[in-house]
Amino acid sequence: MSSNTDEGVIDEGSRRTDGAQPRFVFLGLPDVHGALRGKALTEREFEGVVRRGEATMTDLLLALDPVDEPITDYDSIGIRSGAADLTIVPELDTLGPMAWRPGWQICLATPLWSDGTLCDLGSRNVLRRALDALAELGLEAMACFEYEVRFTDAADGAPLCHPLSYSLGELAPFDVLAGELHRALTALGIELSAVHTEAGPGLLEINLGASRGIRAADEAVLVKAAVKDVARLLGMKASFLAKTHPLQEGSSGHLHVSLWDGDDNVFADGMDGRMAAAVGGALDHMPAASLLYNPNLNSYKRLVPGYFAPVNATWGSDNRSAAVRTIAGGAPSASRIELRRPGADANPYLALAGAIASVVLGLRAGTTPPARVTGDATEAGEALAPSLPGSLESAIDAFARDTELRELLGERFSEYYETSRRWELRAWQRAVTDWERERYERTV
Repeated sequence: MSSNTDEGVIDEGSRRTDGAQPRFVFLGLPDVHGALRGKALTEREFEGVVRRGEATMTDLLLALDPVDEPITDYDSIGIRSGAADLTIVPELDTLGPMAWRPGWQICLATPLWSDGTLCDLGSRNVLRRALDALAELGLEAMACFEYEVRFTDAADGAPLCHPLSYSLGELAPFDVLAGELHRALTALGIELSAVHTEAGPGLLEINLGASRGIRAADEAVLVKAAVKDVARLLGMKASFLAKTHPLQEGSSGHLHVSLWDGDDNVFADGMDGRMAAAVGGALDHMPAASLLYNPNLNSYKRLVPGYFAPVNATWGSDNRSAAVRTIAGGAPSASRIELRRPGADANPYLALAGAIASVVLGLRAGTTPPARVTGDATEAGEALAPSLPGSLESAIDAFARDTELRELLGERFSEYYETSRRWELRAWQRAVTDWERERYERTV
């Protein structure tokens, strides 16, 4: 956590001096889904929050589903307990300008319970817990997300490009977007390293530079917010939904991770060193971690054979069909593992927490990974490549059984998170879709 009692934390370059409109800072925290929720504070009010070191917001922010319905399965938070206050501590090292909204800044925050203890249900705090477990091994994580985002015309829903991977010509519709996004992210101190088209209509992959610790997830949540806002201002719609159309590529949120001992990348020795145990842990706990990587009903529509989305617990050397891809970089500092299971719809804090927790468990146990797969991992037999959960229901069951992962993430959080996913499952079970009506009404 960080706070600051000094005045003048507002970026002078973005102050409004013309008297036309007040200056705002959005003070927010990620909810269980990874969406930022909070308040737009005036300049004066935010600087008062900084002096006091805290603000207050309702704990209902932790107990809402994706359509803002209160999750009534919680007894101690949310609507059934009176939606009490949380203490919100601004993290001033995350404060930065929202370049696409002149006069606005954004600042992430840490939630505390009313007694001053860390709120163990907050996504940033869950990631902190996993990173602390890694630090006990004398290691620090460096990570980055790469997102595949679907862009359509906001007016008519038409995709902005044809499904041609890495196409120069199909990048043309994204010219202004790429420039504005680069400007927005640079202002936030986030490295946009590359963009390229993918094999789906309107699908653009966004690559980010790697950052240490919690900063990697902070950057990911800010990128998702910026992409949606910038696209809207340009007459586009940006979607991080894992699967928007059948028979088309889905949207991944691949996660690259390396472990560091000071200035030394401990993955530099490849599978001859600690990378092997890290890969083993990632695979052993991937069935349960799938609930963090793939948190929604729609997530599992992406996880089908034929679309470079892993369906079994496999690893391979520079193999994009495997669940874990090991990468030996041209320089020792670039050696890393890529977790290809996460979707673009995952909460980045919880996805990274699941990855780090799994790796920690592998390192603690000295886990030996299974045999490496070559070729298309989806064709590997069940003995070599056990199937991963193919539905939200099966992922919930796997998460419920993995006591080691739950303990490292925190049992109270694990119960809270499992409850939120079971709420989603029941919402789906109550729904009747157009697909069902069109498929069955004439013949039943």
